Amino acid sequence: RQAPGPALRAAGRTKMAAGGGRYFCTAGRGLEPFLAREVRERLSATEVDCISGKVFFSTEAEPSELRRLRAGERLFLLLKKHTPLAVSGNKGKMLHDIKCFVIEEPEYWLDVVSVWRNLHGCEGKKEDVSQANRLPLKRKAEEETTTVTKRQETEQARETLSEECQVEAGERCVESERKSDQDYWTESKASLEEPSRIRGEKPIANEQCSFSFRVSCRCSGAMAKVLTSQEIGRAVGIALMKQFGWRADLRDPDLEIFIHLNDIHSVVGIPLFRLPLANREYIKTAGLRSTVAWAMASLAGISVSACVLDPMCGLGTILLEAAKEWPVSVRGGT
Repeated sequence: RQAPGPALRAAGRTKMAAGGGRYFCTAGRGLEPFLAREVRERLSATEVDCISGKVFFSTEAEPSELRRLRAGERLFLLLKKHTPLAVSGNKGKMLHDIKCFVIEEPEYWLDVVSVWRNLHGCEGKKEDVSQANRLPLKRKAEEETTTVTKRQETEQARETLSEECQVEAGERCVESERKSDQDYWTESKASLEEPSRIRGEKPIANEQCSFSFRVSCRCSGAMAKVLTSQEIGRAVGIALMKQFGWRADLRDPDLEIFIHLNDIHSVVGIPLFRLPLANREYIKTAGLRSTVAWAMASLAGISVSACVLDPMCGLGTILLEAAKEWPVSVRGGT
């Protein structure tokens, strides 16, 4: 695995210091070109990069401007973007590599979290993340490796009880891709706290660490055949608690860490807003997906003072998107 070069990391810090940011936004399949064009036109974005389901870009836009994106689903502040991580039969080594990838360069992590707090309007709400809740950044590699090895020996002992357990684990891995973040964290709350209880250690998360977080992980492709999303999320969550002293809160965290590992890329990001961009306050009854309706209205090439007619409008989502985005006259029927 190749780490980003010093010049790239320095450029990222400079951009954040100047008030800009590097983001990525998820999009429905086929809507990536619409979203890419939108961020260029609406946000004057640069370094726009489209891949399946995501659009990466840099911009100095304010949160109010970012909220105006209409073709995207969820907007994230980008932490890491890399090629697929190596897959092997050694689960302990893979988990160690994933944790190193996610948590490497703690100073950069804290810089990005500070940008997130400024954009999210959290300044003054919580204690300073970089000081009060921060544990020593240097830790012995031997201790970390030993911890990973012990945990993996326990997990492997459970998984090798029978072939049926292995098939069951594979089915859970595939099923985890379809589950919502809330379902995932409800199931894995106990497992996140389990290692501290097994080793008899005093939990790092305590009442003094007021900054809370949770990890949402999606794992697919070759990686999912060896590790489940639950295993990766638990390992990364424990590592973050040790590294920064943050408190795990799976129900209502201050900060959410999003990790997506597949055969195309490895991405780590922080959701900028709690609700998806696709949730429109002016749409009271769900019909056609708002992002699709907006794309269809944009394809119509609506001009100023035009009249938009949808003879069989259903719930009128396309008309709502057209009326909101373009101040025109709209008419519909059923």
